Amino acid sequence: MIKILYIILFSLVISNCSFKPVVKHHGVPFLEKKQSKLIINKSNKNDIIKILGSPSTKSKFDNQVWIYIERKQTQSKLKNLGKMKIFKNDVLVLEINDYGILKDKKFYNKDDMEKIKVVEAETGAIYKKNSFIYDFMSSMRQKINDPLGQRAKKREKANQQ
Repeated sequence: MIKILYIILFSLVISNCSFKPVVKHHGVPFLEKKQSKLIINKSNKNDIIKILGSPSTKSKFDNQVWIYIERKQTQSKLKNLGKMKIFKNDVLVLEINDYGILKDKKFYNKDDMEKIKVVEAETGAIYKKNSFIYDFMSSMRQKINDPLGQRAKKREKANQQ
């Protein structure tokens, strides 16, 4: 009886194992192949949408820049405890002129992105000398010392004379 239980348990474990790696895909599939169909100064917005679909992102500053992304991840080796590893990361940046014609296209793959240098500098936060609590407490102290605002009126009269 126990041997049968072990056989059933062992067969369940083996049947649930997969030898094919799990691949998570995000974005436009086969972006590199599809972007080669786009011709600068010939393709228009309709052609782009027909070939690639709607863009992943449009530029916040200028609606004439469209960005398409393709990303594939798979699980890494057992020594990394199965963390996801990026093995394909492509980005296509399309610039479209005012007439809706493709003006420029730039394709970046994973290797190109590793060569891009990112500025390490950080913008420091600007803080006021006095905090909100200090300002609040100072105004409360002024109101306690001069509830009717008589001192301020005397100063104004002195400055006018």
